[in-house]
Amino acid sequence: MRNAAAAAAALLLVLLPWLLPLRAAAAGDGGCEQSCGNLTVQYPFGFSAGCKIQLGCDQGGNGTAWLGAKRELGLVVSNVTARAVFLALLPDCSRRLNASVKELFTDNYAPSPQNTLLVSSCNSAAARNNSCTMPATYLNSSSHCFRGAKAENFSCVLPPLPPSGNRFLNRTEIGALGSECAGLVSAASSWETPAPSPAPALLLGVMELEWWMLGPCSCSSQANCTSFTTPTAAQGFRCECLEGFEGDGFVAGTGCRKAASGSVTAPNPRCNPSKYLAGDCGKKIQIALLVAGIVFGALVTGVTCAVCQLLKRRSESIRTKRSTKRLLSEASCPVPFYSYREIDRATDGFSDTKRLGTGAYGTVYAGRLSDDRLVAVKRIRPRDNAGLECVMNEVKLVSCVCHRNLVRLLGCCIEQGHQILVYEFMPNGTLAQHLQRERGPAAMPWTVRLRVAAETAKAIAYLHSEVDPPIYHRDIKSSNILLDGEYNSKVADFGLSRLGKAPLGGSSSHISTAPQGTPGYVDPQYHQNFHLSDRSDVYSFGVVLVEVITAMKAVDLNRPPSEVNLAQLAVDRIGKGRVDDIVDPYLDPHRDAWTLSSIHKVAELAFRCLAFHSEMRPSMAEVADELDQVQRSGWAPSSDDAAFMSKSSSICSSVASARGTDKSWGAARSRTERERAAANASVVQDAAPKGGAADSPVSVQERWFSDRSSPSSNSLLGNRSVH
Repeated sequence: MRNAAAAAAALLLVLLPWLLPLRAAAAGDGGCEQSCGNLTVQYPFGFSAGCKIQLGCDQGGNGTAWLGAKRELGLVVSNVTARAVFLALLPDCSRRLNASVKELFTDNYAPSPQNTLLVSSCNSAAARNNSCTMPATYLNSSSHCFRGAKAENFSCVLPPLPPSGNRFLNRTEIGALGSECAGLVSAASSWETPAPSPAPALLLGVMELEWWMLGPCSCSSQANCTSFTTPTAAQGFRCECLEGFEGDGFVAGTGCRKAASGSVTAPNPRCNPSKYLAGDCGKKIQIALLVAGIVFGALVTGVTCAVCQLLKRRSESIRTKRSTKRLLSEASCPVPFYSYREIDRATDGFSDTKRLGTGAYGTVYAGRLSDDRLVAVKRIRPRDNAGLECVMNEVKLVSCVCHRNLVRLLGCCIEQGHQILVYEFMPNGTLAQHLQRERGPAAMPWTVRLRVAAETAKAIAYLHSEVDPPIYHRDIKSSNILLDGEYNSKVADFGLSRLGKAPLGGSSSHISTAPQGTPGYVDPQYHQNFHLSDRSDVYSFGVVLVEVITAMKAVDLNRPPSEVNLAQLAVDRIGKGRVDDIVDPYLDPHRDAWTLSSIHKVAELAFRCLAFHSEMRPSMAEVADELDQVQRSGWAPSSDDAAFMSKSSSICSSVASARGTDKSWGAARSRTERERAAANASVVQDAAPKGGAADSPVSVQERWFSDRSSPSSNSLLGNRSVH
C-alpha cells in the first residue's frame, strides 16, 4: 500500500504541469456555463448567472445565443473574439429601435463606429437628414420587410466621418433617433481594406460591438492590456495573450498558457473546461485528463481498500475477542492471561536465539517472565480460526486437570491476532532425546526408564478414568513425554486431544473423528474405522514401551523394509519369544535376574497394548498397575542408576546456583524420591565419576521440542539441541 501511494504521488508530480491549467480553468470558471449550442466563449462571457458578462442562450431549442434579456429582439450572437462581439442582425421590420438601443449599450459593450444602422418608419425630417441608398441585395431580399417597399421608407444611420476620433457610436444621438424612427431593421459593419481597394469592405446583416471589463488592467503576465475610456467615461480594459500563448489573458480567468507546437497563437474560443473531453482543446489535454482520472481512481481505490482492510481487521479482532471470551467461559477453571507485550519481552521479541523448536502448529520459545520464572512459550502459527480453536481446545482440556505427571499450563495470550500458550519449563528435554542419546549425561538406565514409563501411564490413566468426561490424548509419543529437573515424567501437548464418552457397563466407548496423530503411533483400528477410544492411547503407549526397551525410533527408514515400523517389529519378535533381539544393548538384561524378568514383563505388556483389536488391549489403569508392580517387585538402585541421577543432580544444582532462586529449577521431591536419591548416592559413592569437564553432561539449557505430528501436531517441544 505504501509503494502504491509513493508511485501515485510521483505520477501526480509528473502530471502537475498539465493539471495546473485545469485548476486555473476551474477557478476562473466559477460555475459559469460557457457553451451554447455550437458557440463557446471565454472569460468574462458566459450563459449563466455566474458569468461576468452574461449572454442569453436557448439550451432547450436549437442552441441560439442572443444579446440582452429580450430574445424577441433578435440580437443573435454569432461570435465573440478577444476584441468584439458580433451580432447576426437579420432584417426584421418588427424590431423596435428604442428597445434595441437599451440592449446594445451596456456597462460592458457598445456598438463600434464601423456599424451602419438601417432604420424604418422615420418621419420626413429624419428621412431627409439620414437618407441613404438601399443596397440592391436588400431590395431583392425575400424578407417581408422589403416586399413592395420603397427605398424612401428606410433610413441609414451613418457613423461619424474620420477623423472624429469617436471609439463608439453616440448613445445620445442613437437614443434621440429613436423618437424619430420606430424600427431597427438591420445593420452593416464595414472596415477599411488595404490598397488598392477603392472602398471599405461592407458586411451586411452584421453588427460589431466592442466589449471591455471595468477597472484598471488586470491581465496575465503573458498578455497585453488594452485600456480605454468607455462611453460612460469610466475606465475599461481588455486582455489578449502574447504570440505563442493561448487563453483569455485575464488574471481572474484562465490566464495565458504556452500554445502547443504547431497550434495557432490566437485563443481558441471553443476551448474551455466544458470542452476538454470533446477534443476541442487538443489531444494532450485529453491524455492528461485520462491519466489524471486513472491516477485519481487508483488513489481512491487504494484508500478504499486500505480502509476496508482496517475495518476487516478490526472486525476480526472484535470477533476473535468475543469468540475467545465465549470459549474461555466454557472452561470451568480460570486461566491467567498474559499481555502480548509481556510475552514479547520475555522472549526477546521471539528471538531465534530463544527458539526451542518448531512443530506443525507453531514454534516454541524459551522465555523468562517478569517474576524471573523460566517458561516455555508456544506461539501458534496463524491458520484462520484453526489456530484459535487449537488454543481453546488445549486451554479447556488442560486448565482443569491436575496431576503431578501432566505438564502445567501457566496461562495464555490471545491478542493482536496471536495465539500463545505458556507452560512450565522442562529443563531435561524429552524422553525421546534421552533414548536416542541426543542429550543427557549417559544412556538412561532401565530403572529410570521404567519409572518414567510408570509415571506416564499413571498420567494417561488419570485422563481416562478420573476425569469426567474422559480425555483422549491422541498424540502419546516419547517426544511428548517431558522430563523435569528430577527426571519426573510430564505428559505434554494436548493440541489434538478430544473429550470422550464415559464408558457404559465397564466397556470402552468411542467417538467418531478423523484420524490424527504421528505416524508409527496411531492406532491402526482407529485409522481404519475412525473410532477414537481410550484404547487408541493404549496402543500409542505400547509403542512408547517398546521404545523404552529398544531405544529405537517408532519409524526409521534406515531399517530394513520389514522393520521400518517399530510396532510391527516388536509384535513379531515378542510373539516369537525373541525379545532379546530388540532389547537396547546398553541395558544388559542378563546382568541380574530382576532386570531380565522386568524387561520381559514390560515387553509382554507392550505386546498386549499393541493388539490390533482394541477390545484385546488392557486399559491404561491396568497398564499403570502392572508397571507399578514391576517397578516394586524387586528394584534396588544400581551403580549405573546412581551415577546417572548423581550427574543429573549435580548439573541441576550448578545451574540453579547460577540462575538464582528460580523455582522451575528447584521443584521439591517427594519423601520417597529423596530417600531413593540418598540411597543411590550412598551405593555409588565410590563409583561416582571423577572426571572433570569431559564427564559433565550437556547443559540443561539445551533446546528441546517434540517430533512433528502428522497430519498435525501441537507440540510444545522439538528435536533440536544447541550447545
